[in-house]
Formats: sequence, C-alpha cells, structure tokens
Amino acid sequence: MARKTVAKLVIDGVIEEKNETYNQEWILEQIMDISEDKTNAGLLLFIDSPGGGVYESDEVFEAVLKYKRETKRPVYAYFASLAASGGYYIGCSADKIFANRNTLTGSIGVIAGRFVDLTELMKKHGIKSETIHAGRNKVMGSFTEPVTEEQKKIMQSVADECYCQFTQIVSESRKLDIEKVRELADGRIYTANQAKNSGLVDDVMNFEEAKNLIYTEVFGNKDYKKDLEEYKYKPKPSLIKKFLKQTSFNFGKLDALTEIALKSAKLPFPAFYYDSQRF
Repeated sequence: MARKTVAKLVIDGVIEEKNETYNQEWILEQIMDISEDKTNAGLLLFIDSPGGGVYESDEVFEAVLKYKRETKRPVYAYFASLAASGGYYIGCSADKIFANRNTLTGSIGVIAGRFVDLTELMKKHGIKSETIHAGRNKVMGSFTEPVTEEQKKIMQSVADECYCQFTQIVSESRKLDIEKVRELADGRIYTANQAKNSGLVDDVMNFEEAKNLIYTEVFGNKDYKKDLEEYKYKPKPSLIKKFLKQTSFNFGKLDALTEIALKSAKLPFPAFYYDSQRF
C-alpha cells in the first residue's frame, strides 16, 4: 500500500532569527524538504505564536506560497492557544484556517520599536555622551538623543507601509473587503469565535477534528497508508546549559534576567514587529 503524508510544521514561539523554540533557517529548510518529498500530499501549519519580526513572518509566508505554487498541494493552518500578529500573518498563507475554541488570534498591526530617551537621567548623574555622525537622522533611536518630530514621522511612515502590506494580505487571503479588514485590524486580539464570525478563520474545532477533516479533503476515499508527519524545531543544548543543569544554579532565573537584558539592549534601535507581546 502506498504511503502518503500530511506534514505538520510547528510554528512555535516568537518568530525571529533564532530562539529556544523557533529557528527561521530551520523552518525554511523544512518547507523546502517537504515540497520535494514525493510522499507528501499536503501541509498543515500548527501555529502557537505571539508573532515576531516583519521580515521573518513575510519570509515564511512567501515560502509557503511557493510550496503551494510548485507542488499544487493544499495548505491548512491550525491555531493553538495563540496565533497573533506575525503568527496570524503566516496563517494567511493557508487555504483554510482552523482554530481551537480557546485560541486568541488577530492582533493585526505593526510595532515600529520603542525609543528610550535617557538624556535627562544622564544629565542628572553627570554622564555625557557624544556620537560623531553625518546625516541628522543617522543616530535616530539612540538613548543618548531625544527623538525628533521628523524621526517620529520617518518611523511612522515605515510602520504604515508594513501595516498596508499586512492588511492587503489578509484581504486577499481571506477574501474580505479591504475596508472591512482595516476595521478589524486595530491591533486587538480576537477569540476563536469572534475570528470566525468576522471571517478571519474558517472554523473552530479541536485538533483531532481538524486532522480528520484534512485527511478527508486531502485523501478522499483513496486507499493510502496515511500519516501525519510532525516537523518541530528542537535546539541542541549548549555546553553551558548542560553544565548548569548539573549544578544547583537557578537557570530559569538566569534565562529571565538574560532576556530582560537582551530586550533592553535592543530598545534603542529601530525594529519592526508583527508581534502582540513586544514592549
């Protein structure tokens, strides 16, 4: 009996270059490998993500569209607990979207980074900083420089363009009027039923129900040995983690402190996110 598979590709966590649950390069490689797999009959995107970078979200979206064009195979998306912003953006590459009844989704919008101005604090403590630069907006976003109105307009213009791209994709993929999408796309999240009623998802069901429906649509009555083949990123533990695991050190606390430090370090620099949880 011939074997046919539906690939379950897990999109888990913040969509960025690489973290503990997500790896952009790995995701793109899996999509390519799945497209070349002769036993593959379809793709299921299992999404549990608050969103992430504009670039990364769009890159995965385009890779899935390429899979559809080149293979002529169907693509489905299943939303788990959270499929917001960039997670929803990627979901729009699917032919059909299913959501768990407890899913939170939507959050259609763009965060253009946040600037921190520490000039008054530095002045209070006698700290001086000077950056030699050419071009009045070259140091835009530095915490040693106050943000100007011109710079706010620059960042807003880029955010608006990203937002226009996002809403256009939702309009085309969900077959919704662009004005309707703009009404929905004010950055808020929606429950699964709210999303279904507004046309952002096709149906609300548990995963087993979605899997059975997908099997019926993909395979019909054909006599195949059917499999759901899962692809999920699993990072290799670093040597430092292996070491700390053998000690009494609270590594969870280290992770939390490191995350705060890294996020704080990124704040002065412009960045654009389809992400519901950036600060």
